Amino acid sequence: MAASFENKVVLITGAASGIGRATAIKLAGLGAKLALTDINEAALTETSSLCTSDTHFLSAFDVGSTEASTAFVATTVERFGGIDHVFNCAGINPTAYPTADVTDAYWDKLMNTNIKGLFNITRACIPHLKSGASFVNVSSLLGLVGGAQFATYCATKHAIIGFSKSIALELGPKGIRTNVIAPGYIDTPTNALVVSGAQAVEKGCKNVALGRFGTADEVADVVVFLFSDASRYMNGSVVEINGGRL
Repeated sequence: MAASFENKVVLITGAASGIGRATAIKLAGLGAKLALTDINEAALTETSSLCTSDTHFLSAFDVGSTEASTAFVATTVERFGGIDHVFNCAGINPTAYPTADVTDAYWDKLMNTNIKGLFNITRACIPHLKSGASFVNVSSLLGLVGGAQFATYCATKHAIIGFSKSIALELGPKGIRTNVIAPGYIDTPTNALVVSGAQAVEKGCKNVALGRFGTADEVADVVVFLFSDASRYMNGSVVEINGGRL
């Protein structure tokens, strides 16, 4: 039987597409009240329209902004009375660059969203969380291994795991859990291989034991599990979702 999130307040960043959107739709169907954000306002509104309930609060902004992130969390608490779960899904997928060719602008862009954005939202939420609350943060296959020409992206995704494990230790005594998902090849609009076309996808599938890319819905199922009481003794865990990458 699916977990119930009736009257639970879930904050989701990166909710306009892919994994963030799929998770929002799934949690709405389970009764959650949602605070959704993304930098893409039009796509964020579309996500809300796809949810089966209308108890949502939307705000389009860059999570790399400390002021905007803090204001979003404060407004969420004001509207809903608190926050039960936080899904830090906002992130920028990688482009392959030899490290010598990485510009300051590219480095800053990935760090600002993937790391600072995660920090901004987490820091702002912590004072409002009670025992039973939890975070799920999104790392990557490349948060566990290296990748030639992906050093900047790997740096951000490794950092998410270190940050999350530290938060798990810091907040665990208060009954607040923090876990991480590390997706592999997932069929989302911003996946670099999907963007590259069918030939790149076919090549990528050869590196997956199940022979296909995962779906955003399959990742959302894991996120819901990590928020639920079924995972109540999981804290500081990194869950790989990669179909068995060879």
